[in-house]
Amino acid sequence: MTLLQFLRQARQLHRQFLSGALSESPIYVIGNPSADLDSIVSAIIYSFCANNRLPLKAPRPHIPLLNLPNVLAGPELYRLRPEFATALWLSTNFPALRAEEQFENAQDSAGNLLGSHLVTVADFAQNLKEQNIFKQLLAEATLVDWNSLPIPSDKDKGSGSLPGLPGVTFRAVGCIDHHVDEKFMSSTESLPENQPLIIQPGPGSCASLVTRDLQNRTLMGDGQAISAEMVQVAKLALSAVLIDTSNLTAEGKVTDVDREAVKTLQSQIAGQLEAAKVPQDKWNLQAFYEGVLNAKQNSLDLLNLDEVLDRDYKDWTETAQSSGKTVKMGFCSSVKPIRWVVQKAGTPEKFLDAVRSFAATAEKELDVVVVMTAFTAADGSFCRELFVCVVRENESALEGVKAFVEQTTSRLRLVEWSPLDGENISELGDVCSALNGSDTPFWRRLWIQKNAAGSRKQVAPLLRTAVSKL
Repeated sequence: MTLLQFLRQARQLHRQFLSGALSESPIYVIGNPSADLDSIVSAIIYSFCANNRLPLKAPRPHIPLLNLPNVLAGPELYRLRPEFATALWLSTNFPALRAEEQFENAQDSAGNLLGSHLVTVADFAQNLKEQNIFKQLLAEATLVDWNSLPIPSDKDKGSGSLPGLPGVTFRAVGCIDHHVDEKFMSSTESLPENQPLIIQPGPGSCASLVTRDLQNRTLMGDGQAISAEMVQVAKLALSAVLIDTSNLTAEGKVTDVDREAVKTLQSQIAGQLEAAKVPQDKWNLQAFYEGVLNAKQNSLDLLNLDEVLDRDYKDWTETAQSSGKTVKMGFCSSVKPIRWVVQKAGTPEKFLDAVRSFAATAEKELDVVVVMTAFTAADGSFCRELFVCVVRENESALEGVKAFVEQTTSRLRLVEWSPLDGENISELGDVCSALNGSDTPFWRRLWIQKNAAGSRKQVAPLLRTAVSKL
């Protein structure tokens, strides 16, 4: 079965489950709410390899569920995640194993294909309405690239629901993740036999951990003996690992798990090409990486500012120990520099207005907004910037942010901001002055972050801890 055949079948099985045609729940494989390349790819490759093969004693269908509550699969998904569409295209069309699976990497062609092959949270919610399903639905899930459902059940540990899909309660029956343990999952003994429960902070890509687990179970081929269909899966897995580790060059992010994943996947692809007597020069890892990277770097050009902030977004809520007050923090990641984001808004003041408006939306209601940028400067160096803003009156939020700054300035090597991408920004006015201020309730700071290893995966727990320990 090709990768696209599997995805189409999984979407059809999802509809059958909702119609009552299946005797038991399939297992939905759900990535985190940023729905970035790593999350989407991890969900797809795990679903493909575990489908009707896990759990061991009662194998069931696995369905990747893209964690996008406001985006239907289709042209809009292509617009918002072109790097995923590019990775899927490069993985399945060079060569296409079936003539009908050829598609163009363009919004109409790829968008239509995504709409007939994938399921998002928005699709799931729409399907429930279409089929007039109003009773609470129970389903099972494996979590990848996160380890906690955001709306936990009051009754059952390891169960919960997703924003945008309150009518479905998911029971987590497995997890593979590289973030800090949120203590949501049930114990290994409570899960079906031999289901994965891997929460291992460190690796740059969750897809590396997924690949290792699948390889250890021989669900992703046995050594170098993999099929042409599995080569498609291996290429898709590589796209996430390479992007999240900057082609294994990201300082402080790359671990042996990532290196071994790339080595194994590359070896399997090369082995299949050799077995099929295909010249090795038909596959170029660097060109593959650059194709996906270019799509990601150019993806923000298609979006408005609100979509830029929301594109790679996660939030957490913490309670200050002393006051008992809650603080909700939203983290926005961007592959473009702050200068570019401000220019997108028009002026620094309009950028700040957009941040406040973004934070105040009903589905977010944030106390703190953090914008983290990571990009390559004109001189080829990898750069990070950090913008932190308290957006509404909340003493615990302000004190928590100040504690975070005091505790982490040295660790993150935060220094006064100046343009890093070599471009003249004089037409934007004084960005540094506008984006630094202590006026309450709109305290804000902008820095260059010289600790290049400090991604959101490292920075978010630091701010959350600073707030919770007040």
